Amino acid sequence: MSNPHKGRTGLDRILHAAGYSWDGLRAAYRGESAFRQETWLTIIGVPLAFWVGRDWVQVALLAGSLILVLIVELLNSAVEAVVDRVSFELHDLSKRAKDIASAAVLLSLVLAGGIWLAAIWQHLR
Repeated sequence: MSNPHKGRTGLDRILHAAGYSWDGLRAAYRGESAFRQETWLTIIGVPLAFWVGRDWVQVALLAGSLILVLIVELLNSAVEAVVDRVSFELHDLSKRAKDIASAAVLLSLVLAGGIWLAAIWQHLR
């Protein structure tokens, strides 16, 4: 049994995949306030990473930690959309799925915050 939507190959597949990814980013930005806030944090933070970071490794960690937050937020939003698609009815498994995805966002924010605090501390010394 194969998926009839998986018939594209080569450059055609890459172009369509890029379009779907762009659609996903737009949908997340328009529909998820947390993603919008984290996007602006990243837009401000990535250039700031070049000033705070002492070398390319620190810059990569600073910028990468912000991009990781966006990635985890996208996955969280996807889990929420699928759960809501199935049913808006309260259910223990739905709550668990949403809570676990939310916890992943929290951990990515804690990680990013720790990396930024350590780099800023080192920058100011």
